[in-house]
Amino acid sequence: MLFLKSTTVTKAPGIYDVDIAAKPPGKTFGVFMATDPDNPPADVLAALAAMGFKNTYSGGYTHKDRGKVLDLHFQKDGTDLFQGWKAEEMEANMAAITALFSGIGITITPRVMSLAEAYA
Repeated sequence: MLFLKSTTVTKAPGIYDVDIAAKPPGKTFGVFMATDPDNPPADVLAALAAMGFKNTYSGGYTHKDRGKVLDLHFQKDGTDLFQGWKAEEMEANMAAITALFSGIGITITPRVMSLAEAYA
């Protein structure tokens, strides 16, 4: 779940926040989004599906400011060991993710999760 300060401000229509993160060692990234369930970012969700990302988690909650949030996680399998991404897959997938989100005005900063965060 992404830490949201508020549900009154969105980064793009229907999107409160986006996190592009990988479990260690950091070769295969997932897309984590906090969205507005009443105004879902349908175009972004369709684009992720078209890129081969599958929804692996969907959970709703009410933020402390009483706004509704739908937490979504997406993962794309690769052809490396344990369905991870090979270097060329990582390059292509990260370029596609960057293009998708920059096209709606969201700058992404990919990161590698801590061990505690990744396996909590």
